[in-house]
Amino acid sequence: MIFTGLLCGALLGFVLQRGRFCLTGGFRDMYLAKDNRMFNALLIAIAIQSVGVFTLIQTGAIEFNAGQIPWISTIVGAYVFGIGIVLAGGCATGTWYRAGEGLIGSWIALAGYMLTSAMMKTGALVPFNDSLKKYAVTNNSIPDTFGISVWPFILLLVLIVLFVVVRQLRKPKVKIPSLPAKRKGLNHLLFEKRWHPFLTAILVGLIAILAWPLSEATGRNSGLGITTPTANLLQYLVTGDKTKYLNWGVFLVLGILLGSFIAAKGSREFRFRVPDAGTAVSSFIGGVLMGVGASLASGCTIGNGLVMTAMMTWQGWVALLFMILGTWTASYFIFVRPRVKAGKQQAVAYQTTTA
Repeated sequence: MIFTGLLCGALLGFVLQRGRFCLTGGFRDMYLAKDNRMFNALLIAIAIQSVGVFTLIQTGAIEFNAGQIPWISTIVGAYVFGIGIVLAGGCATGTWYRAGEGLIGSWIALAGYMLTSAMMKTGALVPFNDSLKKYAVTNNSIPDTFGISVWPFILLLVLIVLFVVVRQLRKPKVKIPSLPAKRKGLNHLLFEKRWHPFLTAILVGLIAILAWPLSEATGRNSGLGITTPTANLLQYLVTGDKTKYLNWGVFLVLGILLGSFIAAKGSREFRFRVPDAGTAVSSFIGGVLMGVGASLASGCTIGNGLVMTAMMTWQGWVALLFMILGTWTASYFIFVRPRVKAGKQQAVAYQTTTA
């Protein structure tokens, strides 16, 4: 459990750090810059995982039950989570891997995320969490809802992914000035060369497939997940109960931290960066909202946005939609509205001076 959890997490952390794969920026860029590259990369990872995992299910290697979907808590939680990741400056995995780079702001966000996710699952906020989750619909599986096989949905997803990838790759490339390479061979490819988002997404998708049999071998019937393991880590540190809280997922998130640290050190990007007071407060509030939102929605950008979408569940795709909407809402109030207001003030000042 320790070895495979750390290994899978370290691979994921390394890939996320080198590929700068954080969905907060991706969702935000869809709104602010009309740039869909990171969202398209997410679709690639979802499609790859979906094909791989349902192949494993069909061969009997693993089992999966979509279960119920708590509609209200999924919608509310995903929306709150989307707001939180903008304030925190990173999604759940983004916070973990950036903590491995030495960002103190990410450690602060991680503290808030860990605290509230634990409170929502076994602490003072359990009644609030349960009160919204009791409104559930039995059938969470999209294919079962329509009474057909999952494979037509996977085929449709693959075709959509191929379309957006080809369309993206055909766009004129913007040449980004870069310094001459200082390293050679594998050292250059791993630690110096800029990773393309689509390559990163392919690797994330393959790691997501790998997570299923590795996790199930330890008795945890699930794939990648961040929120519950993050809560479990704090719960173990507080209670010392290894049997209840120390599991494969805990070593997965610790592995993300380790893999990111190795990648950051190898690429010479590791350094401690202390935020100002305002950013520190924003990071903590964002982490708090992340813990509350992900617990209500039963998943974060990985648990819902990558895994449950790949499993063709209503929960995954509904949560992904409302996470994006939450991100756009926060982006408007934090980035767009102040810019518009400043522009109007400048226009008034100009008119006053020229009058």
